[in-house]
Amino acid sequence: MQRLLNRRMTMMAGMVAAMAVVTACTPTEAPKPIATSGVEPTGAVELWHFFTDREAKALDETLAKFKAKYPKVTLTVKGGQDDAKVTTAIGAGTGPDVAISYSTDIVGKFCAAGAWVDLNPYLQRDGVDLNAIPQVARSYTEFRGKRCTMPFLADAYGFYFNKAMFAEAGLTQAPKTLAELSEMAKKLTKRSADGTIERAGFLPLFGFYENSPSHFAPMVGAKWLNDDGTSAIGSDPAWKELLTWQKELVDWYGYDKLEKFRASLGDEWSADNAFHKGKVAMAVDGEWRMAFLKDQAPNVEFGVATLPVNKAERAGAGYISGNVIGVSRTARNPEAAWALIKFLTTETDSIVDLSNGIRNVPTTTAALTSPRLTADPAFKVFLDIFANPNSGTTPPSAIGPGYQETFSEFLQGWQSGTRKDLSAGLADVDVRVNKMIKLAG
Repeated sequence: MQRLLNRRMTMMAGMVAAMAVVTACTPTEAPKPIATSGVEPTGAVELWHFFTDREAKALDETLAKFKAKYPKVTLTVKGGQDDAKVTTAIGAGTGPDVAISYSTDIVGKFCAAGAWVDLNPYLQRDGVDLNAIPQVARSYTEFRGKRCTMPFLADAYGFYFNKAMFAEAGLTQAPKTLAELSEMAKKLTKRSADGTIERAGFLPLFGFYENSPSHFAPMVGAKWLNDDGTSAIGSDPAWKELLTWQKELVDWYGYDKLEKFRASLGDEWSADNAFHKGKVAMAVDGEWRMAFLKDQAPNVEFGVATLPVNKAERAGAGYISGNVIGVSRTARNPEAAWALIKFLTTETDSIVDLSNGIRNVPTTTAALTSPRLTADPAFKVFLDIFANPNSGTTPPSAIGPGYQETFSEFLQGWQSGTRKDLSAGLADVDVRVNKMIKLAG
């Protein structure tokens, strides 16, 4: 999906700072729904979203249908608004009525702080069946009984490979296991005489494009949080297995050589993307990459597959995330705001239109099975990942993405070799995360 920057990581610092403003504010009571269902919404409503270019155009086309259905509602739309801007505006009391976020990581904090209102009264009043939404999407749109968001399309992370490079190397299918991924990565890598990397079969560094612990976790079924909300990172042996595998591949390349190679690569969201340019042969990425390849690198012949895994029973797993949409506590017209959210997230035709235009995964069963959904064999791979019971997501927390950020700080030292004791490092992550969770209440 089109990002202003690498949305999940490079904007995180600004988003966390903005969240502090929201958290510092005293939560207000949620706006009350109108007493009578079926009353036609009227008045002005303002929507902020992060989409730009092709994706913004696709959203505008669907919003035109909302305007036609609700002619008494005046809709104002502001695109290109990142999470930091939205949270700062809400904290200042000047936020939009409705906002779309690219990060499920904000849900716990937004629900806990009351930045977005609980939608349960609206859902119950209008008889919306949440079972129409797959469980994984339901899980990342509520926190501690509050459903302060609804899913606005989903992202499923799978595996991309360059077919021409595979054929050249005598490879016929994507790796199914982590061991096969390492073997193929080495076979597909090209170096100059002095050892400089010219092409990486797979670039294993965390922080490169979509390489994050959250996106890799389903490969081994690693657990983030315990049932009581505390950190499970240090106690789950799956993390040790994943990080041991990753470090062995980093060391095979040489960390310094990988960093030098990474520094030479183009921006993830431009036509200079390393996979587009043939600088990497395999990559973990979301379903939206197919649309980018079609638009920016139409001559690249690529294949898609599910993620390599550590055990056969985990086959088909992938990371699931998505966009979320909510009503701001500063909403001036909450009833019209809810009508907009309901239109975009529960009406099958709207969801299918958005999926076909933006090329993200639909988030209701009816939309997933709609004959109007454009689902070629490659896109179906990601639909299957979304439906796979082994797929996972990052759970909501009162500290938002804090547990992931803390873990990522350790991983930088781990992959560079400055943090050598894996067990001690993971235990320290638990201690630091649990202190944050305790402070957040």
